[in-house]
Amino acid sequence: MTTTKSSPSHEPLSILFADDEVSLQELMRIELPLLGYRVTVCPDGHTAVAALEREQFDCLIVDLDMPGMNGIQVIERALTLSPTTEAIVLTGKQSLESAISALRFGVVDYLSKPCRLSELHALLDRVAQRRTLKRRTASLERAERAKEPRTTQIVGTSQAMQVVAKLIAKVAPTQSTVLIRGETGCGKELVARSVHEQSLRKGQPFIAINCGALPEHLIESELFGHKKGAFTGADTQRQGLFEVANGGTIFLDEIGELPLAMQAKLLRVLESGDVRRVGDNETLRVDTRVVCATHRNLEKMVEEGQFREDLLFRINTFEIHVPPLRERLEDVMPLAKHMYLRHRPEHSQIETLFSEETVAALMQHPWPGNVRELANVIEHATILCEYPPILPDHLPRHFVDRRLRKEVRSGTAGPNASVPLVSMPLSLKELEALAVQEAVNRHNGNKPAAAEELGISLKTLYNKLNQADPANKKAA
Repeated sequence: MTTTKSSPSHEPLSILFADDEVSLQELMRIELPLLGYRVTVCPDGHTAVAALEREQFDCLIVDLDMPGMNGIQVIERALTLSPTTEAIVLTGKQSLESAISALRFGVVDYLSKPCRLSELHALLDRVAQRRTLKRRTASLERAERAKEPRTTQIVGTSQAMQVVAKLIAKVAPTQSTVLIRGETGCGKELVARSVHEQSLRKGQPFIAINCGALPEHLIESELFGHKKGAFTGADTQRQGLFEVANGGTIFLDEIGELPLAMQAKLLRVLESGDVRRVGDNETLRVDTRVVCATHRNLEKMVEEGQFREDLLFRINTFEIHVPPLRERLEDVMPLAKHMYLRHRPEHSQIETLFSEETVAALMQHPWPGNVRELANVIEHATILCEYPPILPDHLPRHFVDRRLRKEVRSGTAGPNASVPLVSMPLSLKELEALAVQEAVNRHNGNKPAAAEELGISLKTLYNKLNQADPANKKAA
């Protein structure tokens, strides 16, 4: 039989073919790839089930009448292992009874032997079209969900996060200024949003701004606005974020990065509620609640003259501390599940989303980038894993190489190892530094790229490296 190679417009289907006839096995092994499909051929039902346990397939083509394990039993198992796999039944003993049994188990079509290859090709093409339609629908649903307001749900069962939730519930209904403290990436903005959503200002604007991300000469204009002609480029009058957030909440993230001159102007706004646009002589009264956050030691900054003491007193009316992820490891898997289902809500009924090996890898990681790093890891795994469970191979590279970690802990790593040898168990700081150093090595010394992967700031990355090896300070 001669087949013209097909050039499908869609991504090739992955097909599992199971039949006990050797001649048909050879035919499908040769002809299906020529039609543009990827095929795995199995001689019996048990081999087919073993393949389903190892790999995800788009379509299962199975003979009903096989010795040992028949086609219906294979289909039943396939639906358990991979509910999205479509099944086509191929049999030489076509009967109404077997057809009804097959259709009851979700079979999309039924072919009798000998079937025409063109007929099978047409069926598979329809399977590919349905797969494309499902993916487009899922993509549109994700896009629609992205437009929805962010959830303010505090995920975590640890006692530390229960304390955070109780503090939010206490302070949210008040008008008090809140200072949220915690390491970079631990979820401070989520806490701020939760304060807003549980307050009487819910439904009003919530405006978030990172004080360390704006050029110093633009901060005042961003916060307070400017009058037309106030400076070069000010072609129109512009509202500041305090005005935009009027009636709602403004979240000043990384408040410790605010220049001293701006600290004085912010203090005036907090005390009077009056905002003056750049270049304007008139003031505007705003009713905007202020929630601040920082990963820095503001008290030490006050001692060093880098932060105003009166401003610290003003913003620290009520303090919430968000603990780092390494101090609440019991929250890792609930957070991981929540993050995965945020990307793949259609898998919410699946019991096992992560393999045991993956759970162990996630629980043993020091999480220097906190919740933000975990979110990056889960998104990476979600992209690679088409269907749960997520395996270690779906995780970023530094999670997969657990062998090197064990060698480092036991002091058995070879002379060419990229990390220092130790003979004692690693401390928490050393584990963090190891994870950071591995990220730097993976990026060939590119520290900004390593910081981005870990979800931490460049400054935090240098701090973690310096904690392990003070000599790094010279290199920084």
